[in-house]
Amino acid sequence: MSTTIYVNAISLVAPGLPDWRQSQSVLSGKEKYTFEDLPTFSPAILPANERRRTTQLIKLALHAAEECLDSNLVAAENYATVFASSDGDHGIIDKICKALTLPEHPVSPTLFHNSVHNAPSGYWAIAAKAQHSSNSLSACDESFAAGLVEASTFALVEQQPVLFVAYDYPAPMLLDSVRHLQAGFAVAMCLSANKEQNSIVKLELHLDESNTHTKCNNSGLEHLRTGNPAARSLPLLQAISNNKTQNIVVPYLQSTSLNISVKAA
Repeated sequence: MSTTIYVNAISLVAPGLPDWRQSQSVLSGKEKYTFEDLPTFSPAILPANERRRTTQLIKLALHAAEECLDSNLVAAENYATVFASSDGDHGIIDKICKALTLPEHPVSPTLFHNSVHNAPSGYWAIAAKAQHSSNSLSACDESFAAGLVEASTFALVEQQPVLFVAYDYPAPMLLDSVRHLQAGFAVAMCLSANKEQNSIVKLELHLDESNTHTKCNNSGLEHLRTGNPAARSLPLLQAISNNKTQNIVVPYLQSTSLNISVKAA
C-alpha cells in the first residue's frame, strides 16, 4: 500500500548548496559541486532574548524552515510541523556532559532548556506563532525517512499541510570521535495531501525490504550524503531537480527501506 503526498515548497541549506533555487543546477548535474563552509545564521525572526539562547543546530533548523515558507511567517500559522534530527543538539550534549564532571555539576538553565529534542520546534513556534500540532523525532541515520513518513501520514490523516524539517549539525571534538558528521545540513518541505496550485512534485511512498539504496551520481554529493543523516535526502532532491519520474530508495527503520516514486504533480 502506498501513500501519495505533494511537495509544494523546498528549502535546502548545505555546504556548497546555499538554498534550493541556487542548488538545483548543481543537483541536476548542470553545474559542478564545490564544498563550501556554511555561513553563520542569525534567526532575526526570534525576539532578542530567545535569539541569544539559540545554538548552531537551532539556527540551522530555523533558517531552513523560514526559507521553505519564503519568510512568510503569516502562512506558518497554518502548518503543523515535524522536526527530525538524528541525535539532537551535540553542542548542548557536550556542554552538559562537561558540566557534570565539575564540582556541583553547574548545568546552566539555558543548557537544560535547550537539551530537549524539541527545542528547535519550540523556538519555531515562538517565531512563527505556530499553534498547530508539532512532533519532533529521532531515528539515528534513518531520521530523514522516518520524518518524511511521519509528516506525510499526518498530512493525509489530518488533511492539514505540514512543514517538515530534517537537520543535523556536527558534534564538538570529543563527541565527534564517536559520532562523526561531516558538515551541517538541513532540508525542509511543505507537504499537503492534495495537489495545490504551487505543487512542485508528487511523491508516492511505500515500505519494502530492499537493501539497495539510491546514491548520488556525484562523488562530492555522495560524500555529503553519507556524512550527515539529513543528507540522506539528497537523491530525492536530485530527482526533483531533474524533473523526471524516478524511484528513490532511502534507508528506513528495522532493516526496511522507504521507496519514493517521484512524479510530476
